[in-house]
Amino acid sequence: MSSTLHLSPEIYRVIDANLNRLKEGIRVVEDLMRYLYNNKILSKKLKSLRHLAIYENTDALLKHRDSINDVLRPSIESELNRTNLNSIVIANFKRAQESARVLEELFKLEDAKQSENFKHIRYELYDAEKEVINTTSNSK
Repeated sequence: MSSTLHLSPEIYRVIDANLNRLKEGIRVVEDLMRYLYNNKILSKKLKSLRHLAIYENTDALLKHRDSINDVLRPSIESELNRTNLNSIVIANFKRAQESARVLEELFKLEDAKQSENFKHIRYELYDAEKEVINTTSNSK
């Protein structure tokens, strides 16, 4: 399949939201590894993954973005509770992994190669999560 297939506006919204969520989740952990733990290896690994999370048709994403009318825009209670840095790391890894899975599934409709890219990112995030948790646990 090629990426010339036209997806519905709603699917573009889902892709846009999950692409943003994926990159934001990775960025939070990346910045903690970089600035708090001074871990160059994990920072670079996370930065690399974040840079793999791309979609060429940004015009379509922006055209169909409707964050103002997002029905779940307000934060829910669990999103406001973090007990320590580890809980922030875990929450952001889970956010990124879940978004990578959504993108992996949706791109099966448009581009199998793109789907495999997001699957690769997801599995790399599983490994990175383990490395980061081990690193932050040993730093205490």
